[in-house]
Amino acid sequence: MITASERIDSLAASIRLAKIDLNGIFLDKNDVTPCRAIELYLEKQLQMRVEKQNLLRRKKANLPFKKTLEEFDFGFQRSVTKEQMLRLADMTWLEQAYNICFLGPPGIGKTHLAAGLVSQALDLGYAAYFTTLDALMMLLKTEEISGKSRGALKYMRKAALITIDEVGFMPLSKDEANLFFRFVSEMSEKTSLIITSNKGFDEWADFLGDATITTAILDRLIHHCEIINMSGDSYRLTHRKSILG
Repeated sequence: MITASERIDSLAASIRLAKIDLNGIFLDKNDVTPCRAIELYLEKQLQMRVEKQNLLRRKKANLPFKKTLEEFDFGFQRSVTKEQMLRLADMTWLEQAYNICFLGPPGIGKTHLAAGLVSQALDLGYAAYFTTLDALMMLLKTEEISGKSRGALKYMRKAALITIDEVGFMPLSKDEANLFFRFVSEMSEKTSLIITSNKGFDEWADFLGDATITTAILDRLIHHCEIINMSGDSYRLTHRKSILG
């Protein structure tokens, strides 16, 4: 004989709801009214759907690692404060498509902070994407011939936040600089960008190879932008581990 629980599972599947352990919902709940039982069931369905959406967003975000703002060592890196990051952590700036630029030498925590903000945005329900400039160039150059590249760029164009890491580490060709300009222009006033760069803005023309394009990119990037100049010793070098002890 089919039980009531099995009939509920069958009905839920027919309307594309998840299978739920009913004992897990009603355990330790005595004298639940029919209306309250329905409410508890739907609350659990909603919770599971939100969790599934969060996992999917995180998977699509392309984060290279999970770093949070809470894990950042503000005691070691003193050129940025915990209070500054907490003010950014509410993510209200995404609604105005503001940008953030972390500038400074390698190893001082720019990528960690950028990834932490992406992780926070994902937790708050925003679509976000993390990429390096080199990887972005590959996507843009292969968009016409690669379904994978088209899919990634389609997701990025709908995202609320995009992080472009390692800007300035490698010089761009003239065609690549033009692609970067067009991408920044497309995102301008629509999607927030987080940029991490080991170069000051006065050095960007060196790796972009064109002063005019550099000016055009920076004009769009820093119009609504929080610029965070970081300094200090490399965290990785200071805390490096040796196999010899």
